[in-house]
Amino acid sequence: MAKTVSEFIIDRVREWGVSRVFGYPGDGIGAFDGVLGELDVKGEGLEYIRPTHEEIAAFMATAHAKFTGEVGVCVATSSPGAFHLINGLYDAQMDNVPVVAIVGQQGLDALGTFTQQESNLERVFADVACYVTTIVSPEQAQAVVDTAFRTAQARLQPAVIVLPHDVQAMDAAEPGAAHWVSRSSSAPASTRIVPAPEALEAAASVINAGSKVTLLVGAGARGATDQVLELARRTGAGIVTALRGKDVVPSDVPFHTQQLGLLGTMPSLTQMKECDTLVLLGTNYPYGEFLPATGQCRAVQVDLKPEQLGVRYPTEANLWGDVGATLDALLPLIAQKSDLGWQRDVAEAFQGWEREMRAEAMVSFPDGVNPRRVFFELNERLPENAIVTADAGTTADWYAHHVRLRRGMRGDLSGRLASMLAAMPYALAAKFAYPDRPVICTIGDGAFQMLGMNELITLKKYQERWPNKQFIIAVMHNDDLAQVSWEQRTQDADPVWRGSQDVESIDYAGYAELLGFRGVRLRHDDEAADAWEQAFRHDGVTLIDAYVTRNAPPLPPKISKEYRNNTLKALAGRDPLRVGAVVDSAEAIGAEALQRAKNVLHLGGDDAGQRE
Repeated sequence: MAKTVSEFIIDRVREWGVSRVFGYPGDGIGAFDGVLGELDVKGEGLEYIRPTHEEIAAFMATAHAKFTGEVGVCVATSSPGAFHLINGLYDAQMDNVPVVAIVGQQGLDALGTFTQQESNLERVFADVACYVTTIVSPEQAQAVVDTAFRTAQARLQPAVIVLPHDVQAMDAAEPGAAHWVSRSSSAPASTRIVPAPEALEAAASVINAGSKVTLLVGAGARGATDQVLELARRTGAGIVTALRGKDVVPSDVPFHTQQLGLLGTMPSLTQMKECDTLVLLGTNYPYGEFLPATGQCRAVQVDLKPEQLGVRYPTEANLWGDVGATLDALLPLIAQKSDLGWQRDVAEAFQGWEREMRAEAMVSFPDGVNPRRVFFELNERLPENAIVTADAGTTADWYAHHVRLRRGMRGDLSGRLASMLAAMPYALAAKFAYPDRPVICTIGDGAFQMLGMNELITLKKYQERWPNKQFIIAVMHNDDLAQVSWEQRTQDADPVWRGSQDVESIDYAGYAELLGFRGVRLRHDDEAADAWEQAFRHDGVTLIDAYVTRNAPPLPPKISKEYRNNTLKALAGRDPLRVGAVVDSAEAIGAEALQRAKNVLHLGGDDAGQRE
């Protein structure tokens, strides 16, 4: 039996299948960290990964959960360290992944007495966590740890264990058959939930009646790729993926038209406009303006989160269940369609869109590298089993528009929270989880300056552990918070305010070289292919410093009247970058229009793949 509460907790965490934790030390969690260190020396504990900041640790735990399907675990000290975890834990909450945070606290006698670094952590974490409890006695530790892990797994949410400093060092105790004492289990609850037969039959009736079926697939369908493709085969459906579901459906499926919305494709939007049946699979896609009009189509939703059923579109059948298990039960009820014309049209339209994306990537701008070209050339060279992370902002636009993930590849980002700087800790967590696979982090310079640059130090510390040391960071170096700049124009009709938007220019490649990594400076479009080839030839860390234009417009598939009018108003006023923004926008739209004309000639008629 474990000697102390800390030893017991570490043993119990291992029983829950955890082998790695991401943490940052401090006196509030000192006794627990001390035991972690002792067991690590003996090879009997948990692998402890220490990045440069607690926020990074929380994002790494979230990313670990996303990439592996396991519970991610992060550890931090009391008040300040615990507070730093919150952003990463909200990422877990909003993207529905299980994470357990273990945070220190001052001794029991200090609670409520306003001593240094003593705060009400249960209240602090009450909104972000599905379960948060302070362990106040050795007998209670078992039930709290088990409940935190079981609840995080079952509800796909973060949970928090608060561990006072004195309790950490107390003698462990086996819970007995006593009043108020819980003897708990470390067995997880099964989440392979299947809806009732009558609910499945109701959903099948809706789907079978449709002639233009579209599947909107999210990250909640991960692990059910084959079932999703079989449903599409039987129904003649087109497939649209939410951004976090990008890697759920292989990119070489011809009727997979990639994403929807501002960073989506026109064929995906066309599907939403014209489908008569919509099936939402493991997605909480939040942008209702891109979904079908009310009354246009019948809809079915499958999701393991019951509170998210029927909240985005007026669905007729809501199936509470795991997507894979539910489709296994649903598929025998689905009739085989003989007319696959809708699916063929979707595939043909997407071919036209891909030609348009290539044309936009080949545009040369006068004021810097085309960021689309950087991502296009990456996509052309993605090795098998690659893992790609993207940051929030225009990086996510280029990732969505140009990166195509084949079966076996993975990609992810901070989804509903859309937090800046997540790409770097995500990439690091992916490398720890899959040390034999190449990892590519794509990130903007603003996000990289937040905390991303610090994590090159973490890379330096741990790179020798990995059999495949290939880790590539591509920094979109435009000295601008570009997404916000464009949002100011397109959403609010405001000119760019350089006092808030400018990012101080830094030699990112030089910083990487200072740490012993390879730096590649990409200053011209025709250097993009070679930059990636250099990186993929190098068995080590490479930073590509891509000097891209700050004015490349992240064009949506359909330019709305509001988008157009707001942009024109902003650029007609005192926008200090208006000349460059107008020139680069004209170049991009011109290339798009020319390719659209070619597509129409190629297809002998209207091409539904083209931007409106």
